[in-house]
Amino acid sequence: MLKNPLSSLTRLGAACAAVAAIGAAQPAFAQAQDNPAAEAPASRAPEMTLQAMASSEVKQDTVRITLSAEVDAPDQPAAGKKLTAALDDVAKRARETKGVDVRTGGFHVWPNTNNKGKISSWRGQGEIILESKDFDAAAALASRLSDKTAISNISFSLSRAAREAEERKLLKEAAQAFKERALAAANAFGFTGYRLSKLELGGSGGAAPMPRMMATQAMAKDAGGAYSPDVPLDAGNVTVSVAVNGTIVLQ
Repeated sequence: MLKNPLSSLTRLGAACAAVAAIGAAQPAFAQAQDNPAAEAPASRAPEMTLQAMASSEVKQDTVRITLSAEVDAPDQPAAGKKLTAALDDVAKRARETKGVDVRTGGFHVWPNTNNKGKISSWRGQGEIILESKDFDAAAALASRLSDKTAISNISFSLSRAAREAEERKLLKEAAQAFKERALAAANAFGFTGYRLSKLELGGSGGAAPMPRMMATQAMAKDAGGAYSPDVPLDAGNVTVSVAVNGTIVLQ
């Protein structure tokens, strides 16, 4: 029986094609074996986290004086109305002084009891708060209002504008200190330089009022039992700081 010559030629052609495909693939495979680094990921440059800080002492520039008013009345509604009227009168007089911010503070009404535990009267206490950068004006105003109020607290703070102005100056110092430290660190580990990868800013300032406890002799009481408003106002210092935190890539 004779075999089909066309079938034999077809099988021979397929076999040759397969051998050619294998031969073509071998050089690429050999090249990959000879140069394994061609497909390996590049080594990552070392990173370092650093911090630099700049700070300064700044004089607090804002004073807050809390004035307290007290009233007595036979019942609770009367005590509330009387205290409200007293605070309104003090606030109206206070707002006549320019350069001093005026606002109301606490407002409390409570009963007084006799020796039998029964309510005998009602008492009210409220606050007017004076705040200013002009210490002399605030002190003089508190003195004029001493006929209706007593000084219950004095505190000092650094204004937001003054704090932000100081932070802008400190930021330049902190940034320069960070650059110098980053370069020194890179050189210490045998690198010639660095590039920035990440930066964060932080810091602190004297935004919140800082109460000042004064000596008893300086806060001499007058005949009516209230602290004298003629006490000189002497603000202290507050620390303002700026911190620069960052990550550098050594080069």
